[in-house]
This record gives sequence, C-alpha cells and structure tokens, in this order.
Amino acid sequence: MRKICVITGTRAEYGLLYWTIKALNNDKDIDLSICVTGMHLSPEFGLTYKRIIEDGFYINEKVETLLSSDTPVGIAKSIGLGIISFSETFQRLQPDLIVVLGDRFEIFAACSAAMVSKIPIAHCHGGEATEGLIDEAIRHSITKMSHIHFTSTEEYRSRVIQLGEQPQNVFNVGALGIENINKLKLLNRKEFEQSINFHLKQNNFLVTFHPVTLDNATAEVQFKELLNALDTFENVTIIFTKPNADTEGRIIIQMIDEYVLNNPQKAISFTSMGQLRYLSAIQFMDVVIGNSSSGLIEVPSFQKPTLNIGDRQQGRVKALSVIDCKADKVEIEKAIHLAMSLDFKEKIKKSENPYGKRNSSDEIVKVIKNMDIKNIIKKQFYNL
Repeated sequence: MRKICVITGTRAEYGLLYWTIKALNNDKDIDLSICVTGMHLSPEFGLTYKRIIEDGFYINEKVETLLSSDTPVGIAKSIGLGIISFSETFQRLQPDLIVVLGDRFEIFAACSAAMVSKIPIAHCHGGEATEGLIDEAIRHSITKMSHIHFTSTEEYRSRVIQLGEQPQNVFNVGALGIENINKLKLLNRKEFEQSINFHLKQNNFLVTFHPVTLDNATAEVQFKELLNALDTFENVTIIFTKPNADTEGRIIIQMIDEYVLNNPQKAISFTSMGQLRYLSAIQFMDVVIGNSSSGLIEVPSFQKPTLNIGDRQQGRVKALSVIDCKADKVEIEKAIHLAMSLDFKEKIKKSENPYGKRNSSDEIVKVIKNMDIKNIIKKQFYNL
C-alpha cells in the first residue's frame, strides 16, 4: 500500500484538490494522510481546516507556520518555521510521496523539507507564469524540487520540460478547478441569495484582488483605484472575496471592510465563500474583477467576462473572455463598461476555456498509483 500525504494551506487550493483527495481517500491501495497548514489554521482567515473535516476527511497533522504578520520579514520567518515543522511532520508520517499544488510560500517550505528528507513530490499546476509575484520564483523552485508534474495546459507542460524535467514524468491533466464545475450541483439564484443573505441587483460584480508582491505601486494604492472605479457604478451588487495571507494582504482586507461598512446596500464580503458558493456566484455575475488566477482558469468555463487588473497574472494563458487593464480608475471603468457591452458578451459566447474540460483527479490518481517511485529521487536534467 502506497502512503500518500496531501498538503494544503489555503481554502482555494483545498477546493482545487478536493476531488483528488476524495479519489485518493476512496482508493483501497492508498494510505492517505492530510496535512493542513498556513491560512487553514488562522482564525483571521476563517479556520478553514474545519471545512475539510465537514467534507468527511481526517486531518492527520496540523502544521503551524503562519505568523501574525504580512511583512516580508514575517513571510520569510514563516517559511523558516514551515521547514522546521514539516521536517518533524514527515519524520512522524513517513510518506512515500507528497502531493502539493501551486506556488505559495508554505508549500515551498513543505517541499524544501521533503526534498531534504528524500521524499518524492508530486506537484500540480507547475509551469505557469505570474510575473508580478514572488509566486513565480516559488512555483518554478517547487518544480525543480518535484519528481512528478501535473500541468494545466500543454504549454505549461512544455515549460516544465524546459526547466529540465523528464517528459515522461510531466502530465497535462488540465486545470483541477474545472472538475468542480463539472461535478458540483451549483446553487440557483434564489438559493445563492439565501446562502449569502443578500439580494443581487440588476448588475453584479465579483471582486477578488490580491497584493502584487513585485510591483512598485503598493497594494493600498492599486486597490484604492479599483474602489474608486466601483464607486461610479450604481444599482450594482459587489461581492468581495478577501485576499490570502500575502505581503500587504491585511491592508486590502481593512479597505474591503471599510468599503462594505460604508456601502451596506451595495457591497458584501467573505473571508471564504467555499467552492460551491463561489462557483455558483459566477453564474449570476456580469463581470468578475480583480487579479485572481480563478478569473483566468475557472471563469471562462461560464463564458463570463473577467477583468484582469495589473501584472499579477502576466504571462498566463488567457481566454478571449479576459480583459487586461492597468490598476487605474479610468482604465478600470472603461474595461468594466467594455465587459458589460452586448458586443463583448456576444464575442465570448463561443469562446473556449484553454484550461480544458477534463476531470483531472482520475488521471492524477492513476499516475500516483502506478508510477515507479523507488528510484525517482535521483533526478537527471533533461536537455532540450
């Protein structure tokens, strides 16, 4: 029996991994353990590890890494604490393989500890580009520490191979978030309104804005431009989902809270909506606004416009439904009007999601079960 450890640090990443975790948990040939870390264990971010328990999964380890600070020093110290804590966790669990997703600093810490402990790593969503973030370097670093790779597009598969990974160990399985769209029974409008205790209006915006860690302009300045643009729209409902525990994330959270307090008939915010409510919301939105990867990966499946602000997602594969604009009030206003225009809505009716339509979990579990991992630790650089 193969001992597999899945590590998750955020609500969003857990939502993407849900079906893979479920498939591993149901497989009689897999001994699954789950480690939660990062934002899952923070009261400030909703103690979202409880959702994992509600979904019927057993949490084997709670690995505390997150300091109550979003400064560069605080984040760096959290990485150091994570490496120490995960090294002890792996000593106890003795997994044959760990499964991780994405590019966050707590996952980097877990992979660093696994690498030193000679534990093979399977990495989901490698090869992608977010040129405005430290996540770019973290993601590619995780790729170089990993041994099995599950990418979301063929272009990203090629990029992982370009980084020197063996082609036979790199699998394009599509974006994991698409499986939620395929399998979840989404809420209808009345059910959704009841679930958020708020009525939608004639026009509706879903806003998710994260700090851009490598930009010169601060998160406060950029987000203020967005809020000023939103002020110009009347008879709208604005649903904010709050950012992750990144550098300057707390500034954005504070600004969201103040905006909702001053606009109680217009705006509502959530620390965590959960996958069901979040995906259900997209159905009823006129525009999804911000700089989240979800706007590029999941939203195009609904043929809804995404307004992608700034450089956070620069370099990612984008559908025709994505409009790029600068973090500037006037530019954001213009882009929202374009997204809501009949011409643009007609344009994207037949657009396809470049991240596919597949159910990734079956492909991932098949590889994890069948790949020979005895000698996979010793990696050879693949030259193009």
